[in-house]
Amino acid sequence: MSVIARRANRAALAIEGATVLDAPAEALHGIVSRLGPGRLKDALSGVAAAHPLHPVLVTVPVGALVGLAYLDATGGDPGTARRLLGLGLLASPVAIASGLVDWSDTDGPERRVGLAHLVANSAGLALVAASWVARANGARPKRAVTSSVAGLALMGVGGWLGGHLAYALGVGVDTTAFLRPPMEWTDVVAETDLVDGVPVSVTVDQTPVLVVRDRGRVLALGDRCTHRGGPLHESPVRDGCVECPWHGSRFEVTDGSVARGPATRPAAIFQTRVVDGRVQVRSDETRTLRLNPVV
Repeated sequence: MSVIARRANRAALAIEGATVLDAPAEALHGIVSRLGPGRLKDALSGVAAAHPLHPVLVTVPVGALVGLAYLDATGGDPGTARRLLGLGLLASPVAIASGLVDWSDTDGPERRVGLAHLVANSAGLALVAASWVARANGARPKRAVTSSVAGLALMGVGGWLGGHLAYALGVGVDTTAFLRPPMEWTDVVAETDLVDGVPVSVTVDQTPVLVVRDRGRVLALGDRCTHRGGPLHESPVRDGCVECPWHGSRFEVTDGSVARGPATRPAAIFQTRVVDGRVQVRSDETRTLRLNPVV
């Protein structure tokens, strides 16, 4: 590991363990968490896109500011540079809102790193906003360029912390991504043990599976919420959906699709059959990292 990588990892670990961040994080969380499950949270989470929305939205302000830096470095038109900067500022609030929604369902080290990510990016945006003001009337004073460069650098730090959240801590990643599904028919429960609408949790090859009888049909889906891994079997099936007890995500038991966020990825669905009064399940999964996990 290089010196830079080693120092960066140490810094990330220090932020993860910085309990001094807990008080401000808790205060902010109290505000953000007022936005409960519903259409607005679903929209900001990216439920309709079946993918977290925040990583997509940040490409607009980041792209605009990188373009600004290029124009400043090459002597491009000052008016165009200011308009590009303005685009980045206008696109930022929605990107921040979507990030806050994702962050509101974290805790501990993830919440601390998320707060540091927010602070770095917000400070960077403040410097960028100051640069926009300084560029009034189409001018490009040195202080404006210095401010925008400093702001972009801070946002680079914030972006790195965002990457740490996703790639090191797994925030925003489907929590079932590496569970190995049963490929062969596997006996899991007696059909007579199933009560309509009451999920039964079983473990097959270390993979938690929810089995339920819903309106006469025997169905099976992954028993972990794809959002943060909550145990879906703890809630009864209502209106054809099972609800995560942690953050309120709902999944259709027939096909695993997301009926309500903040989860964006559907639950895994298993094939079912009844043989001699016993329910069996299997999957036709073909994804490489699930079938050949690195251990």
